[in-house]
Amino acid sequence: MDETETLLKTPLYNKHVAHGGKIVPFAGYLLPVQYEAGVIREHAAVRENVGLFDVSHMGEVSFSGPDALANIQRLLCNDFSTLQDGRVRYSPMLNPQGGVIDDVLVYRFSPTEYLMVVNAANRHKDVKHILAEKTGDVVIRDASDDFCQLALQGPNAEAVLRTLVPEEQIPQKYYSFLPDVTVGGIHCLLSRTGYTGEDGFELYAAAADAEALFDALFAAGEPFGLQLCGLGCRDTLRMEAAMPLYGHEMDDTVSPLETGLGHYVKFEKPDFIGREALLLAGELRRARVGLRMVGRGIAREHFPVYVGGRLAGHVTSGTHCPTVGPVAMALVDAPFPAVGELVSVEIRSARVDAEVVPLPFYTRKR
Repeated sequence: MDETETLLKTPLYNKHVAHGGKIVPFAGYLLPVQYEAGVIREHAAVRENVGLFDVSHMGEVSFSGPDALANIQRLLCNDFSTLQDGRVRYSPMLNPQGGVIDDVLVYRFSPTEYLMVVNAANRHKDVKHILAEKTGDVVIRDASDDFCQLALQGPNAEAVLRTLVPEEQIPQKYYSFLPDVTVGGIHCLLSRTGYTGEDGFELYAAAADAEALFDALFAAGEPFGLQLCGLGCRDTLRMEAAMPLYGHEMDDTVSPLETGLGHYVKFEKPDFIGREALLLAGELRRARVGLRMVGRGIAREHFPVYVGGRLAGHVTSGTHCPTVGPVAMALVDAPFPAVGELVSVEIRSARVDAEVVPLPFYTRKR
């Protein structure tokens, strides 16, 4: 059997093929890595104009009942007791050893109803963990197959939406959402969120409505020069914004403190899975840093990083980004190199200079 025969397709697979998407396996799905325009033009469209992504491979888990919040509070290290209706909050989800099982978004509909969005590759692992830790009066359901998800990203994303949706039905605050918006005749949850470092929106709709929603957004975006975007530029965009990616900057062996997500860890909460392990770990022994290549070469994932001649860690993500050039993120051991310090990355048996720089590499103009 061909390996691709076992992979899943999102409800928009046929649209990707029809629009010339180059299909590759990713997280158990067949998804477009790029379209005919290519990664550089797709990346530039999101930075300067507007791009449209299919992110229907992401997973969704619903929590409902009197103990929905209590379960989320225990599962996640961020504090959701202050989350209001119509708002979204990010958090790592930890194992008892303090490593990251996944990083997720939580949407609050009411004090007893929430939606957790998980990474596609972790969906089944996450659901198994969540159900194993379930406590009290709560109904938890893997709702992933119910949804399609589209991301409209870039400076003109709101302008495109305004041709389909009245202004008062467009969320104005970052990490806010409206649960019942009609977009091109399709019922959607409309969220001002994204994974590109730009302003933008994510739209959740019934899987059966995926093609109609895609067509509505694509048609509305055509006068603006909307560009269809694939996985390739999604990665370069999140790299420039220094957004960590599960399986790269974090995994079950890396703590949120080590990967620079300490501000999402709320030790003042009474308890959460992994809290004790993080407290017992003591002083930070490794950390994520940003690197800008000085010498010739691209730092790729797993390449060794040397500080003052000692092997200090490895690259977690690295590429040549269209806006900022060749950059990388790395996980390095203490004592940590300072911003401005030169380190070296081993590329094809040669050590190439790189400068430690602040993260993120790129911040959008507001």
